[in-house]
Amino acid sequence: MTKLQAPAGAPMQERLKALTPARLKGMRRGIEKESLRAQPGGGLALTPHPAALGSALTHPGITTDFSESQVELVTAAHPSAEAALLELTQLHQFTLRAMKDMGDEMLWVSSMPCDLPTDETIPIARFGASNVGRAKSVYRMGLSHRYGRRMQTISGIHYNWSLPEVTSEQYFALIRNFRRHAFLLLYLFGASPAVCSTFVAGRPHELQPLSKSTMYMPHGTSLRMGRLGYQSDAQASLAVSYNSLEGYGASLQEALTRPYPAYEAVGIRNPGGDYNQLATTLLQIENEFYGTIRPKRVIFPGERPLHALRERGVEYVEVRLMDLDPFEPVGITAQTMRFLDVFLLHCLLSDSPPDTPAEIAELKHNQHHTAARGREPGLALKRAGGEVALTEWGAEVLAQCAPIASALDAAQGDSCYSDALAAADAALLDASTLPSARVLAAMVQDFDNSFVKFARAQSKKTRTALQALPLSAEQQARLVALSEQSILEQKKIEAADAMPFEVYRQQYVSAERLGVPDQVAVHA
Repeated sequence: MTKLQAPAGAPMQERLKALTPARLKGMRRGIEKESLRAQPGGGLALTPHPAALGSALTHPGITTDFSESQVELVTAAHPSAEAALLELTQLHQFTLRAMKDMGDEMLWVSSMPCDLPTDETIPIARFGASNVGRAKSVYRMGLSHRYGRRMQTISGIHYNWSLPEVTSEQYFALIRNFRRHAFLLLYLFGASPAVCSTFVAGRPHELQPLSKSTMYMPHGTSLRMGRLGYQSDAQASLAVSYNSLEGYGASLQEALTRPYPAYEAVGIRNPGGDYNQLATTLLQIENEFYGTIRPKRVIFPGERPLHALRERGVEYVEVRLMDLDPFEPVGITAQTMRFLDVFLLHCLLSDSPPDTPAEIAELKHNQHHTAARGREPGLALKRAGGEVALTEWGAEVLAQCAPIASALDAAQGDSCYSDALAAADAALLDASTLPSARVLAAMVQDFDNSFVKFARAQSKKTRTALQALPLSAEQQARLVALSEQSILEQKKIEAADAMPFEVYRQQYVSAERLGVPDQVAVHA
């Protein structure tokens, strides 16, 4: 056992001693940011992924998510929030320049989608003719059959985080605590309290009308993370435990290999021979499992993510519940990233008892409650069989974060982390300053209670701001070269393919590719 996890009940200061300044400086964070391409009027752009952005299959920094209209920008892992934001900003600048050549499109600044066309006309992302490219598109076709395309157009920011010398066991302890306290992130940073009414057309929901074109929850924080977002009745049957890599792997293995009757009815192919999905199991592949945080390991080409985890252990965690901040040009600030660093260290350093089915049910309740009603005065959450006020519980967590912020400040010689914590403290006390409240206030004040009008105006404002920033000739040339190289790499992959796609598909989804459960690596 290391000082990070033992002895149980040890003071936070004692555990902090294990984190030398050199080790704290070894912390890394990277960002994945999804954004829809939107037309000037606020409708979904139906054009192909801009050719100037290179190959969505092989480009390291610019790809697509579910839809051909959904750009995903991916940074490397960086030693500081500022460095990650600089790369993310440059990727935005390059992307917007490429989009400018296609007309007046913009990147939609909200997590909840723009004005959507009918479900079947939302274009699924295309990755070329190779087996791996086809598999990516077939997987997305499967998502469209299982959940509908509208749900998949929701966009967010994923925060990838690591610290040196952390074992898989310790990462899972972090994950358990993250899930316990995730309500605080939804409250502080949720920015999706309203949606375009086209998103819920024909679907049951608990939203209230704000105007003819807009639905909302008066005290909502993140509808993206609530019952309207990435939820699934099928996955509701998955009570995944995070008590160990072995247990987590076993849960995923079952979901990846157990046939699911509703998906068996859909079938692998339609009568015309086109593919409907990769598999008829509860999950087609690991990425289909929706969680607020995931244990991750960089995979080798063609390797399954679960196999990588089992063979080599957890390398980093992927935080998946952050909304796009529509008031910020690239959707997130350095201050928010620094708060996430403090929060994740708190999750790592705190006692983390095993989770139980009862606690897992409480956490799901708390997530939905906070997403739909987080700013409601006096809102209570479930904890250990009882109830506690959201703001009271949040204040407890923030108080425990103070020494961590101080240690991070000492390591880098400023007060940036304590400043980020102070901003969170202030926001906890004044709900009107939260992004979700500011979104509703702006809609009411300036946009006739229209979500699309608000997000469209912010998207145009953001595009103008980013296009006005300098991008040197060297930076532009480097990004052009990356795009050109990615196209060459895609052609190489396509030229090397010899296996029929059906053989490739069967091999890829086979249980043998998931790794051997009894050879789990505990240490990263």
